[in-house]
Amino acid sequence: MISPLAFVHEGAQIEQPAGIGDRTRVWARAHVRQGAVMGADCNIGGGALIDLDVRIGDRCKIQTNALIYRGSILHDDVFVGPAACLTNDRFPRASVPEGSLKSESDWTVSGVTLERGSSLGAHVVVVAGCTVGGWALVGAGAVVVTDVSAHALVVGNPAQQIGWVCMCGARLDNSFICAECRRRYVPENGGLSLLQEVSL
Repeated sequence: MISPLAFVHEGAQIEQPAGIGDRTRVWARAHVRQGAVMGADCNIGGGALIDLDVRIGDRCKIQTNALIYRGSILHDDVFVGPAACLTNDRFPRASVPEGSLKSESDWTVSGVTLERGSSLGAHVVVVAGCTVGGWALVGAGAVVVTDVSAHALVVGNPAQQIGWVCMCGARLDNSFICAECRRRYVPENGGLSLLQEVSL
């Protein structure tokens, strides 16, 4: 169902059924496929593809020409940069060995999960089956081939961790106290968890 409070540009293509939440905006040339559902207050940029059955939470920003393929799950507050691509097939082939074009029964969807608050820079590729942890930041042009820890800062091809980031996006030093917003973190389960907000 498309909310009456949503904005869908006349140049967007929406296949039915699809779910578009309150105040979500879908811009020209975006293509939302059958079964896709997005929450409230999202922004779907021009030329973006939201594939079959994709799930998108609230307050997500999907930038121009991003490709969100089937099997992807985006939790709340996720940012996907321009022309980023979330893949869904770890062993892609156009045809089967016998020579016919692959059909739905010839492959297994292996989607990407973006946890709450995670961000992907422009032209990032996330390989099928990977999870990007909450509030992690993936630098522009990176290729993510393994899971990314919560609050990790990763760059490169293949993506490698070079530091940690706060919920506000600022880089953290070894104290795990954000110099910008004063949030404080502790290491937990390979990533970081918010401990408290502190004052100077």
